[in-house]
Amino acid sequence: MAEMMRAAVFVEPGRIELADKPIPDVGPNDALIRITTTTICGTDVHILKGEYPVAPGLTVGHEPVGVIEKLGSAVKGYREGQRVIAGAICPNFNSYAAQDGVPSQDGSYLTADGRCGCHGYKATAGWRFGNLIDGTQAEYVLVPDAEANLAPIPDGLTDEQVLMCPDIMSTGFKGAENANIRIGDTVVVFAQGPIGLCATAGARLLGATTIIAVDGNDHRLDIARQMGADVTLNFRNCDVVDEVMRLTGGRGADASIEALGTQMTFAQALKVLKPGGTLSSLGVYSEDLVLPLDAFAAGLGDHRINTALCPGGKERMRRLMNVVASNRLDLGVLVTHEYALDDIVAAYDLFAHQRDGVLKIAIKP
Repeated sequence: MAEMMRAAVFVEPGRIELADKPIPDVGPNDALIRITTTTICGTDVHILKGEYPVAPGLTVGHEPVGVIEKLGSAVKGYREGQRVIAGAICPNFNSYAAQDGVPSQDGSYLTADGRCGCHGYKATAGWRFGNLIDGTQAEYVLVPDAEANLAPIPDGLTDEQVLMCPDIMSTGFKGAENANIRIGDTVVVFAQGPIGLCATAGARLLGATTIIAVDGNDHRLDIARQMGADVTLNFRNCDVVDEVMRLTGGRGADASIEALGTQMTFAQALKVLKPGGTLSSLGVYSEDLVLPLDAFAAGLGDHRINTALCPGGKERMRRLMNVVASNRLDLGVLVTHEYALDDIVAAYDLFAHQRDGVLKIAIKP
């Protein structure tokens, strides 16, 4: 009989529960990771609510920090007992998309009727954990294509310090990278949840000198200042577009980053831009977007709109952990709560209802 482990599985919309599952067998290119810390993502809440479809019985979660328990026979350059992370997106780098420079889209496809396999359909891309294969909210996770995806944790870094690297930090930084930020730029970041906070930090690291953080939660705006925001705007207290225009002398911002995924924030992110500015979109949208005619300048404003999926792979993870190890950024402040894996249902309830100032929860098997 196979050895068993505890895992959080999707049962049906509204229900993620703990269950016993067999510990996975290890193939030649795989690695079995004993999870020491993982977390809950906003995407997991979409899964819980039934807003993103996954198979019943699938183990959820996609942010692994752990120790190599067993290596596949073909995996080189790693050792059992080594502390590692793997990106939430774990491409195999063999696809056309990966070789065309967008490995996060590894495995993307169009459905038979020509629609993109995105929201409302099945998006594969490189996102496998907790989507196509069993994920990380468990005692063990099987990492496919391990040699491409495992990244050793530098000595001296705690689980909490690197917990944001697999997804939140990588996604937020990609939002800043996609904003075409130059030294001296003014950047507006809409929404200061964990991804927006990382986008704020990324904008600062890339050289923006006026970073305007927007949110409706004063506590999160305080954290945004710790992440590098120069100005914070609570949208409940001001007209954000008017205030950005005032702050920029009517020029508009060089770039905006939309990190929530609503029509309102997308429209505002477009309205604050200067002619020729860039809107970097990180939100996961649940309905069709409308481009405001005036903000879009009827299509004549030389604007750029860039979208992104979290970059993965060991090189991406290495770079992110270098930022943490250099003390240029401390994302440990984003880990506000800790729960045992056995209490993950309660952790979901806290996170889904955004109580008690929660940002990210460390889940400890």
